[in-house]
Amino acid sequence: MIWTVSTDVGRIVVREQLEPDDEPGILELFAACDDWFEAVNGTPSGPGDVQSLFYALPEGTSFDDKRLFTVRDGDKIVGLIDVVLGFPHRTAAAVGLFLVAPSHRGRGLGAAVANVLLAEAREGGIDTVTASAHDTWPQGQTFLRALGFTVGPPAEPSGNRVSGPGEAPVRRATLTLQP
Repeated sequence: MIWTVSTDVGRIVVREQLEPDDEPGILELFAACDDWFEAVNGTPSGPGDVQSLFYALPEGTSFDDKRLFTVRDGDKIVGLIDVVLGFPHRTAAAVGLFLVAPSHRGRGLGAAVANVLLAEAREGGIDTVTASAHDTWPQGQTFLRALGFTVGPPAEPSGNRVSGPGEAPVRRATLTLQP
């Protein structure tokens, strides 16, 4: 699917499903977002981070449950969203990554895109959305709260992912979608 979103930065296109030609643009986005990677993971991004987008899944989910969305300003990828449907329960969706390029932050793009995708989730029968909120990235927690998420206490590590040496504790943020 493709959505067009009007924002302060102009018309933005959100596209579901990555294509092989997207890899250079995603690598460029990751490099531009090293501030986020260093704050959250303790290290800059690396080429393996792109590949891990495709393979990182919570236990009990399948690749059919995975959705990857690119956010584009013209031909440039300026955002990436990673979502797993049906986790942690059948009518939930878990956001693993919601990344916006520094050039497009603080201008309403993230909220506009999130609101379009949340409306789509609600229409698709999703009643709960979860996301990760890091103390080392307070602007992410502010963003989630502005969307209506409740940010909980630090959570214990779970799933099949091993935390890196510089990673800070993660908080689970939860949003209940009203029909």
